[in-house]
Amino acid sequence: MTPDLLQQLLTAIASGHISSQEGFEQLKHLSFQAIDDFAKVDHQRQLRTGFPEVVWGPGKTPEQIEQIIQVLAVHNPVVLVTRVEPEVADLLGDRIPLLQYYPQARICALVQTPLQIKYSGTIGVLSAGTADLPVAEEAAITASLCGFKVEKLWDVGVAGIHRLLSHRELIQAMDVLIVVAGMEGALPSVVAGLVHCPVIGVPTSVGYGTSFGGVAPLLTMLNSCAVGVGVVNIDNGFGAAMLAGQILRTVDRLQSKSTMANGGQGG
Repeated sequence: MTPDLLQQLLTAIASGHISSQEGFEQLKHLSFQAIDDFAKVDHQRQLRTGFPEVVWGPGKTPEQIEQIIQVLAVHNPVVLVTRVEPEVADLLGDRIPLLQYYPQARICALVQTPLQIKYSGTIGVLSAGTADLPVAEEAAITASLCGFKVEKLWDVGVAGIHRLLSHRELIQAMDVLIVVAGMEGALPSVVAGLVHCPVIGVPTSVGYGTSFGGVAPLLTMLNSCAVGVGVVNIDNGFGAAMLAGQILRTVDRLQSKSTMANGGQGG
């Protein structure tokens, strides 16, 4: 339930358009809703954080995922499930006809209304190599489904730095950058030295043995000599998208506060 929908519900109760009992039935699951004995769906997360609950796919049966989607869909126009393997996506698609599957990102999404860009600013997503694309696509698709404008730039790793530099104007126009890299993970540091916006580094588990499944690029990014670099967990494209989104939403809130402080006058 979004803030607007909650306000509409309370107004309808106050005006008598719906009974208090009907209002109670809609509000009683505002905190969470239990699904059998395996899940407690958080309907209040949108109100608290600005984003609805997203379902982590691994470890759940297709039947459990289906039930969670159906419950979330009552209150949310877009429902996301991450890390869904193709065979599970096929089963879910048979049961939920409107469900979309993004195979490279391994995301299932139930989109019940046309997607719109809801927030100002642009999130740029960069991948160092083609092997990093599943994580980069997870970030890009997540951000797009959450209502953000996204620009993608693939295969611009430091092994061929001219590929990155040929897009300098594009990356300098972004408001937040998500930079996905495996191997030694140097790309976020290079990018942060070229731009004036926050850079979110995403280490991937791509690399030879001494990359230790992504630990090597993680440590590189944490030890970046460039300023303005934050780092999320290994392969966590979803988390990077959420952080980028929170940064842009904070800007929107600050602008709203500034406008109110100036008596509603822009500028």
